Amino acid sequence: MERSFREEIRSLSLGDGETFHGEGILAVTKALLQSGVSYVGGYQGSPISHLLDVMVQARDYMDELGVHVEACTNEASAAAMLAASIMYPVRGAVTWKSVVGTNVASDALSNLASPGVIGGALIVVGEDYGEGASVIQERTHAFAMKSGLWLLDPRPNLPTIVRCVEHGFGLSEASNTPVMMELRIRACHVRGSFTTRDNQRPAISTRQLQQEPAEFDYNRLSHPPVTFRHEKLKYEVRMPAAQRYIVEHGLNERFDGDVDELGIIVQGGLYNTLIRALQTLGLADTWGHTRIPILALNVVYPLVPEQINDFCAGKRAVLMLEEGQPDFIEQSLSAILRRADSAARLHGKDLLPMGGEYTVEVLLRGLEAFLERYAPAIDRSGASALLDDVATLRRQAGAAFGGAVPPRPPNFCTGCPERPVFAALKLVERDLGRLHVSADIGCHAFATFEPFSFGNSILGYGMSLASSAGVKNFSARRPVAIMGDGGFWHNGLLSGVSSALLNRGDGVLVIMKNGYTSATGTQEVISTPASEARRVAQGTSATSSETTIEDTLKGMGVKWLRTVHNYRVAEVRDTLQEALTSPFEGLKVVVAEGECQLERQRRLKPMRARLLREGKRVVRTRFGVDEDTCTGDHSCIRLSGCPTLTVKPAADPLKKDPVAHVTNGCVGCGLCGEVAHAAVLCPSFWRAEIISHPSRWDRFKAALRRRVIGALQAA
Repeated sequence: MERSFREEIRSLSLGDGETFHGEGILAVTKALLQSGVSYVGGYQGSPISHLLDVMVQARDYMDELGVHVEACTNEASAAAMLAASIMYPVRGAVTWKSVVGTNVASDALSNLASPGVIGGALIVVGEDYGEGASVIQERTHAFAMKSGLWLLDPRPNLPTIVRCVEHGFGLSEASNTPVMMELRIRACHVRGSFTTRDNQRPAISTRQLQQEPAEFDYNRLSHPPVTFRHEKLKYEVRMPAAQRYIVEHGLNERFDGDVDELGIIVQGGLYNTLIRALQTLGLADTWGHTRIPILALNVVYPLVPEQINDFCAGKRAVLMLEEGQPDFIEQSLSAILRRADSAARLHGKDLLPMGGEYTVEVLLRGLEAFLERYAPAIDRSGASALLDDVATLRRQAGAAFGGAVPPRPPNFCTGCPERPVFAALKLVERDLGRLHVSADIGCHAFATFEPFSFGNSILGYGMSLASSAGVKNFSARRPVAIMGDGGFWHNGLLSGVSSALLNRGDGVLVIMKNGYTSATGTQEVISTPASEARRVAQGTSATSSETTIEDTLKGMGVKWLRTVHNYRVAEVRDTLQEALTSPFEGLKVVVAEGECQLERQRRLKPMRARLLREGKRVVRTRFGVDEDTCTGDHSCIRLSGCPTLTVKPAADPLKKDPVAHVTNGCVGCGLCGEVAHAAVLCPSFWRAEIISHPSRWDRFKAALRRRVIGALQAA
């Protein structure tokens, strides 16, 4: 079964005056309902997946409120949903992972921002930036400025996040403009509490239907010549209206201090990190009371010049803390202060790095340089001591490892069905030579790390086949494109498959069919098998009878199509080799089928636990290595990369090399044995069935085997 959000769903129904406890992203979900949202859509991705997951699982409660919830096929379809708020006074919210999701949605966002909205439109984006990010290092800010969308960046505490959601709709309606709210990883997962209000049933909803469509109004279309008027409205009417709303409702927050000759302007999302750095310097306490005045920008676009000038009045210098590049906010502040002929000196990227995450350590270095220049009398020994400790720890770690601390890249889950496909591809390379492999976003991107090291490019979700279109024209060997079923439905079907068929491309596409968009948290796609199939008692593949992808490919005209079971490594190897050497000229597709191991374990573990409680027979498969047979070659490890397949010292003192060893984390997928067989390695792997609550027949067979083995050993 999938992860259950029963507790989270229960918290969505809290009423007036009750207290919500939980994570930031769940507080956003509750705030949407308190704001009277009519429809919610989106595409999953860290760190905002929970928002849509919870609402999808709470469909019954959403139906009761009249809120429509839709899991969209990609971010563009989610952004297009907001068209409902262009002509109707309904509030809508969509969500996705940024900046990659915003890239996909940018066309719809531009056409949405041009005419503007009547009902409030809120876009909640997971600002996946910094060392914990899994995407390219860019910021949503550029899209907000480009299209004239207002951008919120709330302080990472639940009351502020909830307030920004509710005022996000108000800001949108007051200025007839869609509003984006960016939430960093830490903001999504910060825990806290806030006092709830009753959820609002929307006036127009699935339970209160609009009886007549809106009247035609050409001015509400993003189509020339009216788009020329839209541009003037954006910056002559909507932006001033937004700036008035920001000031009147106090969306940006000012925190005064006694060192009033200096000031710090900070993005709201960086506020907690700033306070921690100031605490280290002795300039703030645990409750956030600061000695240096702070202006926290919960709205980072548009800025309000009067608010900036008022904060900077009478100050010698102001430090702008803006994470990432380019320095959009700092440039705007510089222009605002210059036009006002302000005496305050502005600093920012001159004292802090242009790129990278602003951790406490990074902020401390910038604050130290700022205070040394303008307030040398302030004691900075606390920061210096901490930075010295960090430097010492790094030196000690480097000495312990004999160099730099080794990286720990992510890896496939234990038993992941995608690992055997890449093991098979390694075997194909051994026979045919080096291959050009176009990688893709998703779990299969982990194959770019050792021991596989596959991947010559990653261009976008579902874009692998399209990215090999140029290569195949000058490569003597057919390129291979890897794509997940999530990427296939998101973008790959049109940008890759249809384009290859149109242009008669001669390449190989491998589709990892595990039944889910696994990399985003195992959400369902159109080809996810029926729930009954996922509850089969034995560990058979839940995707074995699902043919939506294959039927779609056949319907589009794919002539060369094979479906293989991932764990049959020899069969996968032979099929891939056939695709790469076939005389057939045209697109060749290999659908590699194997259920996502996370979902498989979530399905099987509760079933096994229930059977064990009931005293019923349960069989669990384990694999291991015979030390006497293992030669210590370790080819099995180099070909599979399974985390549970490792090494240990040999018990035989005559063996100098460590032997292979399977740890207790083994889930019994059988990959190690399959690889050994397909690669014709040593026959050192054994398979065992561990039986709990064995039957009489099981006990009889076990006793018989012991006698036979004992007799053979004696002989």
